[in-house]
Amino acid sequence: MQLNTAVIMAAGLGLRINEHLDSHPKGFIQIGGVTLIERSIRILSENGIQRFIIGTGYEAGYYEALAARDARIILRKNPIYDQTNSFYTLFNLRDLITTDFLLLESDLLYEKRAIEHLQQTDGRNVVLASGRTDSRDEVYIETDTDGVLVKMSKDRSALGQVFGELAGITRLSLGTFTRICRLYAADIPLARQIDYETALTTISRQDPVRVDKIDDLIWTEIDMVSHLTRAREIIYPRLRQEEDSD
Repeated sequence: MQLNTAVIMAAGLGLRINEHLDSHPKGFIQIGGVTLIERSIRILSENGIQRFIIGTGYEAGYYEALAARDARIILRKNPIYDQTNSFYTLFNLRDLITTDFLLLESDLLYEKRAIEHLQQTDGRNVVLASGRTDSRDEVYIETDTDGVLVKMSKDRSALGQVFGELAGITRLSLGTFTRICRLYAADIPLARQIDYETALTTISRQDPVRVDKIDDLIWTEIDMVSHLTRAREIIYPRLRQEEDSD
């Protein structure tokens, strides 16, 4: 079933790159003259998404200005974004999320094939993985023999066999998300400390989260200066080549 809602996490301070961003959040990095967030919204819109829920924090005013121009965007600021990790931003949106959804990070540059795959899959809960990127700061994924999420870590040695690398885009059912929120509502201090990858790994033990891999997926996160250079010099030219060939 094709989804109509995307949830975008955009609260982070971006400490490893913000001195190069003139105080704007990472989603407003421009690549090829277009911000990451506007490019992402365009790709999502072209693939059936009509509602965008964005969890903001750092420099939220940029997103408020964007929402003022686009009625499809709904914002919710994490009031303690500078004291919490990514899961709490997602947890903070729980009353706004009323259907199955795509979950994305705001600092991604990616090809439309990522969204097409997750919109066409028969899975209820699916984490998208790529092959090896050598991008630095990768999040590695371990699965069981059925392709179900077991563990994610930036420390490759902490995993058994590595299946792929987290691409930062996930399909999540409302039922599973509700169970995640109930689980952590019982321990708010923990909910504030963890990242969303930990929450997905935890829930996968009782509500399986499948991992699908697109080996040659063109994408990058932009979390530090080397990522920004890679995005501009390697990833974006490849994306342009793919788009021109369509």
